Parts: sequence; structure tokens; C-alpha cells
Amino acid sequence: MTDEDLRGPTDWGTTVGVGPWTGPWPEDPRLDPQLLAEGDRRNVVDRYRYWTVEAIVADLDRRRHPFHVAIENFGHDLNIGTVVRTANAFLAAEVHIVGRRRWNRRGAMVTDRYQHLRHHADVAELHGFAVGQGLTVVAVDNAPGAVPLETALLPRDCLLLFGQEGPGLTEQAHAAAAMTVSIAQFGSTRSINAGVAAGIAMHSWIRQHADLGLAG
Repeated sequence: MTDEDLRGPTDWGTTVGVGPWTGPWPEDPRLDPQLLAEGDRRNVVDRYRYWTVEAIVADLDRRRHPFHVAIENFGHDLNIGTVVRTANAFLAAEVHIVGRRRWNRRGAMVTDRYQHLRHHADVAELHGFAVGQGLTVVAVDNAPGAVPLETALLPRDCLLLFGQEGPGLTEQAHAAAAMTVSIAQFGSTRSINAGVAAGIAMHSWIRQHADLGLAG
């Protein structure tokens, strides 16, 4: 049975997802019996319809990109959920939360189930992880001396580090970074939303290093 065969019925008007499975009951360990019986309304691509969460994560793990994403969370930044959701879309290896362990998961739109997350008490702990994994820490901040992201060559094995909305990265984060890149802005605002900045930086990595033939 092919992935195309596993999609089941798709003509459900404006309703997201697919309804209950029709036809002979498939024998595939990746499939969730409850989803087959009740339908799959999750926000997942068609190839993962009816798959269990564990099966989806295992399949994603075979294809994850070697870049990581980290965001400082010293003030319950509401952008973390957006960062997690975007990291899932671009298939980042892991998302690292630095500082407070708790964060608002609403913006993640349940994608945190499919994205590996790791907590670090402080930047020093994050930096130790990066060194141990051979990752180059790249700070993303409009700081003096930063290299324009639009012209920078991002390391393939890297950790993109973002600060909070407003104050940006801490001094400790800047000290831990091997390089700092900035996003070109042309309007009146001093900074852009941290979740948006993370998406721009991740997409820059994708443009430089990803196999676009594997997208979708």
C-alpha cells in the first residue's frame, strides 16, 4: 500500500482533514485505529493522514535538518509558540528554550507534539550543548557589527539564537555567539517581531542548505 492509498477520502468541503476510512481496513502499524474510525482533522500534510504521532515523529526524525533554534525566555515571551511552529515547518533538529521552562504553547498550534524541544537554565548551558554537538552559535539581532543576514553564509550545522521581543538578546547570548547576523529593515520601527525574525532566519538557512526537492 502506498502513501497515496493511505489518504482516504479528501472531498469534505471546507472541513479540514479527512473523514473516517472507507474500504478494506488497512494493515499498517503506522496508522491510528481511532483516527481511521473517526477521521483525521489534524493540521498535518496529506502523507501523514491517519498516522500516529509517534510514527510521524519517527518519519520526521529521518529527515530533520542539522540546524537548531534557541530563544531566550526570561519574560514569558509569547512568540515562542510561533517559533516552534515555524521550526516544525522547516524541520529544525530541535528548539531550545533558555530561561523559564514554561511558555505559552497556544501559538505552536499543537506542532510541539512533532518538534523536539529542550530546556536550558541559562545561556551557558545552551552554549555547552552547542559546543558538544559541534554547532556554531549564530545570534540574530540588529546589533552593532552584525553581518547582514541577506549576504551572510550560515554554517550548515548551526544554532540560531533569538532574544525576546523588545530587549533582544542578553549580553551573555552575544558573548556565546560565534557570529551575529541582522535582518535588513527599511521602515520606522526599531525591531521586528521575534517570531517573524526567527522565520526569516530559518528560511535563509533553508535557501542555502536544504534540498528543495524534498519539500512538501
